Formats: sequence, structure tokens, C-alpha cells
Amino acid sequence: MTLPMPEVKLHNTIESIGADLWNRLCGTEYPFLRYEFLHALEHSGSVGRGTGWQPLHLQIIEAGETLALIPLYLKTHSYGEYVFDWSWAEAYQRNGLEYYPKLVNAIPFTPASGPRFGSSIDDRDLIPLLNNALSQVSEKLRCSSWHCLFLPQPQSELLFQQGCHLRLGTQFHWFNRDYRSFDDFLQQMTSRRRKNLRKEREKIGRQDVILKTLQGAEISDEVLQHFYHCYQLTYAKRGQRGYLTESFFRQLRDTMPEQLIMVTAWHQQNMVAGALSLRSSDTLYGRYWGCLDEFDSLHFEACYYRGIDYCIAHGLQRFDPGAQGEHKVQRGFEPVETWSAHSIREAGFRDAIRDFCAEEAEHTRRYMAELSQNLPFRQPEE
Repeated sequence: MTLPMPEVKLHNTIESIGADLWNRLCGTEYPFLRYEFLHALEHSGSVGRGTGWQPLHLQIIEAGETLALIPLYLKTHSYGEYVFDWSWAEAYQRNGLEYYPKLVNAIPFTPASGPRFGSSIDDRDLIPLLNNALSQVSEKLRCSSWHCLFLPQPQSELLFQQGCHLRLGTQFHWFNRDYRSFDDFLQQMTSRRRKNLRKEREKIGRQDVILKTLQGAEISDEVLQHFYHCYQLTYAKRGQRGYLTESFFRQLRDTMPEQLIMVTAWHQQNMVAGALSLRSSDTLYGRYWGCLDEFDSLHFEACYYRGIDYCIAHGLQRFDPGAQGEHKVQRGFEPVETWSAHSIREAGFRDAIRDFCAEEAEHTRRYMAELSQNLPFRQPEE
């Protein structure tokens, strides 16, 4: 008997799928794949019409049962992805071809590695279905390509077996090796680096800056309003505007407060900075930062050291503070691999992009190896 082929269904809003089904397959442990997070992006207007991020969530159905749900977006630019393919788009343009639209399986504005779909079946069975479904949709919509960004390495390898090109990137994460306190963590460093970190932390008090860590429901409307002003002002200093709306942050606070942590900084009774993070049961994800004035080392304290404090106090095993920034290495963050998978429709570009990815990966591995030699930790005999 011939089994029916899975049905591929597209959704312009996550609401048409619903919270129960979405969270049942995708879970609520990894905060960015939660229905509440993705719905907040859509409901607040942070993605959708006019943003270049058009939701097109993919549902794979077999015999009336949903096998998988994939957060998918039709993109008309490459902003907010953090896996940079501008040179690919320029090469298309030089050859008289259109790179946009493209399909992106990702969490908008979120370079945090983690699951990129939810499913009731094993990855080895799902990935071929996913590859076929995305290829069908890409061809139907005349997209140049489809891309899965910041997915786990085992899933990227399965997509490689399906003919995708893989891109290797790097970020800098902190790992909790059963530290009892921040001082215990510092004791694992060389004396020079230990002194430097202590000096940075001491600068905060000398500037009459007080920091407070708030969790979930402790984040009031007033604090959120101040935070959002800081967030937008930080972008404005670079001549840009923050991607996210104020209502996005309010909705997160209201719908998933147990996974929100905000470090606030106060000077002369005024809130002057804020760093908003999300958490799972074992990982802290530093995501959003903003400040009104420049205070020496405040960014390091609010975005890095307070995050480390939080991880140690709550038994979290990893701290992912976000993209870029090799300056994090001297503060105890270690280079880690990130992965993305890319499927290119235009045959004439496949080999060129494959070679680009291979050369980039070689450079990235050398870069990571060099940085790993400069970690600030003491050798065992020290």
C-alpha cells in the first residue's frame, strides 16, 4: 500500500496554529521557540508587514497528525539574521539575478543557537521531509534559497547529507564549572586577569551606580518604559532604530515572566541602563541592552558579570551573551561553534557558495584556535 505524502501547510500568523499545538511540539524550555516569544514578535509589529520579515510558518501533516512545526519567514533583506550573506546578494545582483525573496528558518533578531523546529518524530526521519518541504515552498514562491540559522550541529549535519551547504561561525560563551561564587570563578584565572576584572567591577561603585537584578513580574511598566528608551537610544547613537517595539517587551513580561531577567543600573535615583536576558533551565541568554549615558565598564558589569553572578547563584551551566565580541575571551568566555545550513536553487552559484563556506570555515577554525590559546585561566601547575 502506498502511504500518502505528508501535507505541507503554510501559516501567515502563528495564531492560526495556536499556542497548545505549537508548544506541545516545540516545547517551552528553549525560550525563543516558544509560542509566546514568536507571537509577541508578530503581535507587536516587530515582524510582519513592512518589516521584511513575513511570517510563513510551515506545518508538516501526515494522516491528519502534525509531524512538525517550523518558524519560517519570507525575507526581502538580510537584516536581523546575524549570519551575513550580503556578499551573496551582491553577487546575484552583479549577474542580473534576484537574491530576494529568500526563506529563512530562524528566530528573528536572535543569534542564539538552539532548536529551529518542533517535531514528534526522530530528526533522521524529519530532516528529509523538512528539506523537501522547504525546497517545494522555495520553488513555488520563486525564492533564491532557504536558510536554517543557528541550529544545533547534529541537525546541520543531517541537512548537509541532504545537499545543504554549512556555514561555521563562532560566539563566546561562559561555562559554569561548579563555581561557588564569582570570586571562586576569578580564582581560576591568572592573577593579572583576575585583578583586571576586579578593577572593572570596582569602577561601578566609584561612579555612584547601583545595579539591581529583577526577575519576571518584578519588572514594572515604568522600568520597562525606561529600558525601552535606553534600548532605542543605544541604536540611535549608531544612526539606527531598534528592531523591536515596546509592546514586544511588555508582552514577553506578561506571557513568559519566569524566563525573563533584567539587570537595571541606577544613578542618582534615575535608571540609566538595562540588560534584558532570557533563561532556560540550564542556560542564560543575554539579549537586549541599552544605556542613556556612558559609565566606565558598566556594559561589562550589566551584560557579563551580573549574568555570571546569576548563573552561579541559580545553578545555570552556560551563559550565552550574544553575538560577536572577542573582548569577551579575556573575561572568561570561550569560543564555541555555531552552525547554519543553506540551500541554493541557482545551480551556477552552488559551487561558488560551497567553496566560500569551506574557506570561511577554515579561517574560523584558525581564529577559534588562536583565541583558545589566550583564555585567561590558570594552567594546572599555577
